[in-house]
Amino acid sequence: MRTAMIIMASCALASCKKEKADMMPMEPVIELINVGPDQVTEFETTVILRFTYKDGDGDLGRTDPDDYSLWVKDSRLSVADGYHIIPLAPPDEAIAIEGELEVELTPLFLLGNATQEVMTYSFYVEDRAGNRSNEITTPAITINAQDSI
Repeated sequence: MRTAMIIMASCALASCKKEKADMMPMEPVIELINVGPDQVTEFETTVILRFTYKDGDGDLGRTDPDDYSLWVKDSRLSVADGYHIIPLAPPDEAIAIEGELEVELTPLFLLGNATQEVMTYSFYVEDRAGNRSNEITTPAITINAQDSI
C-alpha cells in the first residue's frame, strides 16, 4: 500500500463560471515542472516529482487512501506504482480546478550488480470518472550504489 506524501497541493479552484469549465477538458491534463535530483544514492535519496494539473470537472483525487489516482512507472520495471491523491475539489461539485502537486517518491535502488543505473519515470493521473491524463516521461535519473563500509 503506497500513499503519496503530497507535500504541496496548492489547488486553485476556479470560479463556477460556465465559460471557464467549458474551456477546460473533462479529462485531466498534467505538465511536468521538475523531477529531482538527477543523481541519487540507492535507498537514501528521495526523488521529488512536481507537476501541474487541470481538470474541467474537478473529480481528481479520491477519498479512499487505498484507491490510487497517480500512477508512476520506473522505466526499468514492467508495472507502475500507485499513489493516493486526496480529492482536490469538494467531492460533489463539478468545478474546474487547476494547481500544482509535489510528490515524494519511494527511494530508488539498483536492480543489478552495476554500481550505477540510469532510469526515467513515466506518470499519469486518473480522475474518479476513469479519465486518464496525458502521460509524461521525466528526464533521466542516475542511481548510484551506496559506498561500501
